Amino acid sequence: MKENKLAELSIDFSVQIINLVKELKAKHETVISNQIGRSATSIGANIREANYAHSRADFISKLQIALKECYETEYWLELMRKSELISADISSALLILLILVYLCALFL
Repeated sequence: MKENKLAELSIDFSVQIINLVKELKAKHETVISNQIGRSATSIGANIREANYAHSRADFISKLQIALKECYETEYWLELMRKSELISADISSALLILLILVYLCALFL
């Protein structure tokens, strides 16, 4: 199968978020952890779906949804950082990976 850097990056990002969600749930923080878990993993799911789109319009639609999920995930990361649920270092590392996913999707 052809290498797909965007799909690979989105999986890596999802794994990092899943690990973060596990840590947050261990601290009994479920509201925001559920939200970021859904939005962050949806990015990769929509990218995967785009690879099997039925038309160019369907492909574009799936990537637009993935980009919207990037924006939502960015919001949850910022909220968690500002409310001190995660450190600035963790937030920065995750935002860098999120930006890479976003840029790859934009220029695909």
